[in-house]
Amino acid sequence: MSQHILTAFDRDLESVQASVVKMGGMVEAQILDSALALETRDEELAEAVRQRDKAIDELEERINVDAARLIALRAPAASDLRVALTVIKIAGNLERVGDHAKNTAKRAKVVMATPAINGSTGAIRRMAQAVETMLKDAIDSYIQRDAALAADVRARDVEVDQMYNALFREFLTYMLEDPRNITACMHLHFIAKNIERMGDHATAIAEQVIYLVTGQLPEESRPKTESVSDFNAAEG
Repeated sequence: MSQHILTAFDRDLESVQASVVKMGGMVEAQILDSALALETRDEELAEAVRQRDKAIDELEERINVDAARLIALRAPAASDLRVALTVIKIAGNLERVGDHAKNTAKRAKVVMATPAINGSTGAIRRMAQAVETMLKDAIDSYIQRDAALAADVRARDVEVDQMYNALFREFLTYMLEDPRNITACMHLHFIAKNIERMGDHATAIAEQVIYLVTGQLPEESRPKTESVSDFNAAEG
């Protein structure tokens, strides 16, 4: 009977973790597609990103229900309980990344109606690619239980902050040079800030992996580059 219960728990836990990995793949695609829609001015792709967010929200809800049921019915030991709780936290961070990708797509549709700002969308796409790679590596570190890879993801958040700050300065310059650029640059700034926040959530996932593997969250403060912007630009 004990072996039967253990097998059932492992099967249920594996199913929940597979859902998290699936959710990670969906969110990674959202990051890249939202940036691509902006760069190519593809309204259909931007709308597709917005529509797909509902499926991500529904998957997070299912993961939370399944993980909560797992905890309630299987009464896992400390190490397994840590896995179940980590699943819930990772799913929550993935859902927030999905929200930021949806907001990026919404802003992209507005930007498409404004004059192009030279080189800006390509820079935003490169920033999005950096964040997508962080997120992919964070999920891989979870699958592999690799605390070193998770720590590397955490360290890379500084690079994303630096890219965001460089974009902010660039947008500010364009706005000062020509007031007609203000509308486009403001929306582009909101997009860049949303992508920077995606990096924060990827970093939070990496920190949960470190907690899962070691039993402790990182003691040192997360490396951060001070923002040059005072705007609270990321949307909920």
